[in-house]
Amino acid sequence: MPRSIRLFVHFVDALNYRVGRFAMYLFFVLGAVLLASTASRLILGVPINWALEMSQFILSAYYLLGGAYTMQLGQHVRMDLIYDRLSARKRAVTDAVTILFVIFYLIVLFGGAVSSTNYAIVYGQKNYSAWSPPLWPIKVVMTVAILLMLLQCVSAFFKDVAIARGKPIA
Repeated sequence: MPRSIRLFVHFVDALNYRVGRFAMYLFFVLGAVLLASTASRLILGVPINWALEMSQFILSAYYLLGGAYTMQLGQHVRMDLIYDRLSARKRAVTDAVTILFVIFYLIVLFGGAVSSTNYAIVYGQKNYSAWSPPLWPIKVVMTVAILLMLLQCVSAFFKDVAIARGKPIA
């Protein structure tokens, strides 16, 4: 593989590793928000009206930002009926072909995410609730997460092509 592709693969893998590790800690933030909400309601008798939506936003950021990291680690679910019986090269060819469909899907999804994020920013879109938070922050996170997943899929494609050629990217 050309040096530029190897640098791209290493850059994307390092970036998604760091973002994924950061996303893991969002679970603790989620726990703190839910604990504060419960304590406020039970001890003070005052419910926090923003806790439910904030916990939904944090959980969304958690799984969206962790998606590319999960893919990088090979932890996504796949059907192993035939796949496990294939040689490493045949698995790489299969993955390289099928990931092209995922890349296409993510490109379409990314276009929609950019459009939706732009709408939320330009028109000040807010959620219809008592708290009424602006939606642009979570939409920006969603758009970035889709881009990171797209980059990780391209990286995986290059790695699969390299394995299929018998020269894995180290």
